[in-house]
Amino acid sequence: MNSLTALSLSIGVLSGVATFLAVGPLSGVFFIWAATIAWAAYFALGANEDALKKTIACSIFGVFMATFTAYELTNVPADAYFPAWAAFTVTVSVIVTCLAANLPCLSAIPASVWGYSSTFAYLLQTPDKMNKDVLLGISLDNPLIVISISIVVGAYFGVASGKLAAKWTTKAE
Repeated sequence: MNSLTALSLSIGVLSGVATFLAVGPLSGVFFIWAATIAWAAYFALGANEDALKKTIACSIFGVFMATFTAYELTNVPADAYFPAWAAFTVTVSVIVTCLAANLPCLSAIPASVWGYSSTFAYLLQTPDKMNKDVLLGISLDNPLIVISISIVVGAYFGVASGKLAAKWTTKAE
């Protein structure tokens, strides 16, 4: 079959596997939305070994920066105007995240942003996660752990879908 059909089928089949894991045996540990973001990042960055390394390194760096930012936001005094502090804190952390692209291993800014955004999606949409106990704890509630797991698994699903598609692609003679 042609490469687009093979890739479409491999992504579809493996998406089914990933969904089963996310809503079944790995529910609460493996988030399909974070995984598919990393999966797409792998392809967006070139679908090769360097793309895998940068997807994982940059996305997890983004998770770290967002987790650190969230922790800092838990320190905002109750009498402070929270929207202004949140805006300032995010501004500084995003600047640092982007400037880190000066390091070759963190040069894929989009992947860092996707990791950052995935973390805040988890924190802001999951009750009781944006607090110091969760952010500093060593548990599967901590976004640094749980979102990073989903990112790594998702990036490897990208690798697997690429390899499967290559096996299914008919070579022109």
